[in-house]
Amino acid sequence: MPTSIARPTALAVAGLIAILPLSMVSCSAAQKAVDCGNTAVKITGDLADLSKAYENSSSDSAAAGKAVQKLKGDLDQIGKNSKNTDVAKAVTDLQKQADKVQQAVDRKEAPDLKPLGDAAGNLTSLCGG
Repeated sequence: MPTSIARPTALAVAGLIAILPLSMVSCSAAQKAVDCGNTAVKITGDLADLSKAYENSSSDSAAAGKAVQKLKGDLDQIGKNSKNTDVAKAVTDLQKQADKVQQAVDRKEAPDLKPLGDAAGNLTSLCGG
């Protein structure tokens, strides 16, 4: 009986040894995809919070400022952790748009959120393609 268990186990170990180098490459790509997905979720959530804050700005004007600050903080963190130059450039572009929104908030003006959304779209598209 132990012989019949040992043979399948040995074959499984041999298969893992053969596949392991390939899976290392796949894990790296999978990790990049997961990181990109997490970035997209975080930024999308921040933008949704920002949009909601502006919809409710008549009842809570400070919420918009807080939402912009959260977005900017998340962008700083993403920028620090990014090793991809295209992603870093997209984060920088998004930070510039967030700064423009912050300036509008500070002046108590309604910001144009479209350029911010376009910059976020550019960042998330880097993950998909």
